[in-house]
Amino acid sequence: MLCWLKGFVLPQAACQNRSYSLYEALFEELDHNGDGVVDIVELQQGLKGLGSWFSVGSEQVILKAGDTNKDSELDFEEFTQYLKDHEKKMRLAFNSLDANNDGVIETSEVIGALKSLGINASEAQAKKILQSIDSDGTLTVDWDEWRNYFLLNPASDMDDIIHFWKRSTVIDIGESIAIPDEFSEQEKQSGDWWRRLVAGGMSGAVSRTSTAPFDRLKVMMQVYSSESRRMRLIGGFEQMVKEGGVISLWRGNGVNVLKIAPETALKFGAYEQFKKWLSFDGATIGNLERFISGSLAGVTAQTCVYPLEVLKTRLAVSQTGQYSGMLDCGKKLLKQEGVRTFFKGYTPNVLGIIPYSGIDLAVYELLKNYWLEHYAEDSVDPGIMILLGCCTLSNTCGQLASFPLNLIRTRMQTQALVKGGPTPSMIHLIQEIYHKDGKRGFFRGITPNLIKVLPAAGIGCVAYEKVIPHLGLT
Repeated sequence: MLCWLKGFVLPQAACQNRSYSLYEALFEELDHNGDGVVDIVELQQGLKGLGSWFSVGSEQVILKAGDTNKDSELDFEEFTQYLKDHEKKMRLAFNSLDANNDGVIETSEVIGALKSLGINASEAQAKKILQSIDSDGTLTVDWDEWRNYFLLNPASDMDDIIHFWKRSTVIDIGESIAIPDEFSEQEKQSGDWWRRLVAGGMSGAVSRTSTAPFDRLKVMMQVYSSESRRMRLIGGFEQMVKEGGVISLWRGNGVNVLKIAPETALKFGAYEQFKKWLSFDGATIGNLERFISGSLAGVTAQTCVYPLEVLKTRLAVSQTGQYSGMLDCGKKLLKQEGVRTFFKGYTPNVLGIIPYSGIDLAVYELLKNYWLEHYAEDSVDPGIMILLGCCTLSNTCGQLASFPLNLIRTRMQTQALVKGGPTPSMIHLIQEIYHKDGKRGFFRGITPNLIKVLPAAGIGCVAYEKVIPHLGLT
């Protein structure tokens, strides 16, 4: 345990060589076996003793940054140099937060800093953040308290320090129109950003494949279910298995997985570009700019991969033997219905991005603020389970809001296959659904869609944790 860091060692270190004495005492505490070097195991154990504000893998970041001779250990000289360099970064972060230059950080400055990074916090929440750092009960944080708290935390700037509430790429419940992930400058420079995108894509593929039967049932219920011929959950699965066997439950899943990579890459690239265009003088953008940037990025990505979305839907509602695969489906659609068929339902699809992204972001912020207000005590780190729950619930609310437009999109994509003739306009289709099935008609297929959310999120999270070590991430 390193609880002495805020206790009796610091007063003893308050002498002419205060920093050196602190480094020396800290190194001796970490060096459990007294061999003059600190290895990864000793560093990991030491960080655990310091508290819950350290993210998983912090010890590897510290070792990588400080191990100048690449022997996978830190001697005292390397350890001291790392802390000196890190202190300089922490001083810059402290000065940037201390807006009035009075030498202490106050609640108003915390609120302002969080707002500039896209996080809205109340005064009570800001006080709880300060209390987790404040060691003398003044509800302000001076440089010594700030340094002691972040001395062995590898965060390099304010973006990294409040990374706990960064949105997660782990969550993939089948509709990739949420606002993209945020990455710190450190992650961008180290290349971790693309590794995390790859890990998110791979876990998304596992998650989508695991819940594909529910996704296909949703599409079937959207297309074929009505008041006069309602398709039930169990009955729907029985019909699909009877028509094409168990393997037919995954019909269309190949295209759904294939479009993850281009869609993720396009959305992330467009999001970063739109953020730059909407920021002023390189300033960090707020929630409104994030929402606009995320929505525009979603439109950009969806426009580019929309033909794949049409192929997925047509394969999902097709009969056994109708298409031999994705390429055969594409060729037949092009020959029989022309190029325009690959963009049927595009308008409701784009319109659905706005309520999805807006409500997803709003619910996430609401849940985050509620947790900080009522449950944050010694740390502002919510932990993976809280993040998973918040992201899952916010994604679900976004899907509920955009589901009627999702249904209209699906109907327009499949109209020529199911009923023949020209595809009706979006307004005409809305009127038709309302007159035949009423308001409930706009939510056909919602049950399997909601059922798959929790397992999709859970499976994606487990898959993500299994993948990241193979990509050199922690």
